[in-house]
Order: sequence, then C-alpha cells, then structure tokens
Amino acid sequence: MNHAYILTLSCPDRPGIVHAVSGFLLERGGNIEEAAQYNDHDTGLFFMRVQFACDQLTFEDLKLQLRLFAEAFRMDWKLHATTQPMKTVIMVSKEGHCLNDLLFRWKSGLLPVQIAAIVSNHREFYQLAASYNVPFHHIPVTAATKPQAEARQFEIIEAEGAELVVLARYMQVLSDDLCRKLAGRAINIHHSFLPSFKGAKPYYQAHDRGVKLIGATAHYVTADLDEGPIIEQDVARADHSKTVEDLTAMGRDTESQVLARAVKWHSEHRVLLNGHKTVIFK
Repeated sequence: MNHAYILTLSCPDRPGIVHAVSGFLLERGGNIEEAAQYNDHDTGLFFMRVQFACDQLTFEDLKLQLRLFAEAFRMDWKLHATTQPMKTVIMVSKEGHCLNDLLFRWKSGLLPVQIAAIVSNHREFYQLAASYNVPFHHIPVTAATKPQAEARQFEIIEAEGAELVVLARYMQVLSDDLCRKLAGRAINIHHSFLPSFKGAKPYYQAHDRGVKLIGATAHYVTADLDEGPIIEQDVARADHSKTVEDLTAMGRDTESQVLARAVKWHSEHRVLLNGHKTVIFK
C-alpha cells in the first residue's frame, strides 16, 4: 500500500528547483499526485507544495534524506504524512455558529481534522460537545485569573497533541506569550468591520451606518491583535432593507464559511507563510 505525503517548502528562487524536487522524489520511487508552485518576485522567494505517494522509504528515512537535499537550496520545508487527520482544539465563548458548523463538517467528513477537545470560558456548549462525543473543558477567565487560565488551556492543547487551535468566536484576547506558543497553528475569525466598528454589537453599528457589505476574515493569531497573516476573506451584499437581525445572520453565515475554508486549507497543508502574508495552494 502506497504511503501518501505532502511536502511544503520555501527557499530563495533560482532555476531548477522544480526539476530538482521532482528528480529527488522520482529517484526514491515517489509518484507525484498534485503539485503547485509560486515565485514571489517582490521577495525573491519560491514556494511549493507537492503531494506524492512513496512506499520505498519510511517517513523518517524521507525526512533524513530531505534534510540533506534541502541544505543546498536553503529550504524551509516540512513533510507531512496524510494518514492521520490533523488533531484540533476549538476555543469558543458564547456564540456557537462557527463551532456548530465545524463540528458538522468534521462529522460529515468534509474536514481532514480530528476535533480532540473544546475549550470555553462559558458553559453554553457542553451539551453540543457531548452530542459529538468531544471532551468539553470549561475554563473561566477573569483579569485576575487569566495567566492560570491560559496555562490550563495550553496544557490541554499540548496533552491532546493539537497541531491546530481554532478560535471559533472565542472572545478573550490571548496574551503575547500564548500567541507566541501557538504561532502558525492558531486561526481566528472576526467580522471584517474591524477596525471601523470595534467593541460590542458591531452589527448594530454597521446597521446605523448603512453598510453595503457584510464580511469576515480568517487569519493566523499573532500578538498584534487581529493583524495576523490573512488566510481567507469573503463578503455578502446588504442594502437598506436589511434589519440588524438580517445583518447578524448574514455575518454569522459568512464567518462560518470563511473559517471552514481556512481550517480546511490549513489542515491540508495548503497555506504557507510569506512574511506577513500567506501563499495558498487551493
């Protein structure tokens, strides 16, 4: 039985990289099933994602030989085995539309993840978690207890071996320390009104201003609040006839869809970081 792998890489651009990678895999019995590459002319960097099958070498042997191969190209690379879905922890507060959507897509086989736990600073969704047989951890957060709460959250993330953390409308700002610990593996979703409509009830503010577009943005979490590399965005059109309730429903639908796409692409190793931006091989 063939073993399936995904190789992602970035390095300074130069002639012959695609040929070299293809030749490396061919010499080891690899069969390329999907490949994509991108040259960033602004930075001089080359990005590539290759999905391939290989039954002649073990995962560890492939990694060892790749390490030697990559040195000559100064590659930043990762090799992923596709046999196991990506272990994921979801964090949520009181709004459950994104959580509910992710759970449904996961159980329907639409997301290559394994939701290992749900962490919340409220109790609202413990029954929803139980209906999917997912462990639910209630960790209240106050200004005084935030360091202890985050320590417990990170303990759960590490204990579950989570490769991905999804902030599915988790309404607590993560500390700089936790952001650093989760760098490159935590995805947040927010309405695209930021920074125009900050604080509570953004859809009420949007309605008062007569907005014509309802949007959402999924991005990686960084210490700079809501300024991490963007993975996906989308909008829905609105007009004068829409009530606050209409705008809120449209916003929730858009947020759910945008977050689901971001989680899918990340869990399929289709997102490569390019400084403050992303390269996404859809």
